[in-house]
Amino acid sequence: TSEVLVTGASGYLASHVVKILLQDGYSVRGTVRSLKNPQKVEPLRDIERACPGCQPLDLVEADLLNAESINRAVESCEYVIHVASPFPVAEPKSESELVKPAVEGTMSVLQACRRHGVRRLVLTSSIVSVIGDFATFPANKVVTEECWGSPDVKDAYFKSKILAEKTAWDFVNNLHDTDKFELAVINPGLIQGPPLCGGDATSFEKMLEREMPILPKFNVCVCDVRDVALAHVRALTVPEAAGHRHIISTGSYWLRDLAIILREEFYKYGYNVPTTNSPNFLMWMASFFDKVVSRLLPMLDKYMDVNNDRMVKVLGVKPTPIKQTMVEMGHALIQKGFIRKTSKYDPRPQSKL
Repeated sequence: TSEVLVTGASGYLASHVVKILLQDGYSVRGTVRSLKNPQKVEPLRDIERACPGCQPLDLVEADLLNAESINRAVESCEYVIHVASPFPVAEPKSESELVKPAVEGTMSVLQACRRHGVRRLVLTSSIVSVIGDFATFPANKVVTEECWGSPDVKDAYFKSKILAEKTAWDFVNNLHDTDKFELAVINPGLIQGPPLCGGDATSFEKMLEREMPILPKFNVCVCDVRDVALAHVRALTVPEAAGHRHIISTGSYWLRDLAIILREEFYKYGYNVPTTNSPNFLMWMASFFDKVVSRLLPMLDKYMDVNNDRMVKVLGVKPTPIKQTMVEMGHALIQKGFIRKTSKYDPRPQSKL
């Protein structure tokens, strides 16, 4: 059985990757920051318990900024899926808070892969390293894997993803023949869908809780967390995946379209999801007081035409319908307690999808 390392195993995406790998018969080692944190470890053990007959899940402690811990984690693994990367919940105080761990952590993984003769590394990047700065991306250009964001982008999260991916390609392309290993990169859009471990999807929690009373006219490239996880597992072994990037996208949707899907499903349970677009001038005024809003301002009214051919044709991943993604995510967030349960909420008559 091939042994696969998954970094940041307890994360929203990585936990789905672990689940598919176990179901597919792989021997899985996952890194967590601390084995003493039951909130992170127990959901992974639940995934393992729900998979009778699978290989035991080996959890080890590792920190992206401790190269030796990463080196130990990679040892004896044939494949590595590097998912772990800092994601900002709030605006970072300084750019280096995100950029340093993303780039240095990726470099530690790359060096360990070379040292231990790993066959292939699958790296989780992002659509942002394809698009870069929304302000300068041409309005009518189709987004494909050939596009590259400039590392001069102002946004620290965008910069961290662009530089980490560039670091990986430069490292692999400059390896000596005797040290060569394969690299495949996954570039997902905004990941949505039901969480297995922690709850992400914060903007849609705000919609269901009506903390966001009006919606900016944003268009987002959305993908289902289960499709993204499957893409990582397929990219381990599909020969044509090596040496390529793969955009993962169900499609591009206006926030209002997504809100309408949520409202149609959850209004009957007492969730009054907003579906009104905010005037652009309100966003412009808010941008003076809120850094996050000023960062998103260039996205207003911009439609993203994203090509997902490699996802479908090379990796063989068929996108989950957007309604299924949003509805199943909403129910999971309520049932796991990330969103308050209303007195009307009764999940038993689950909607026909």
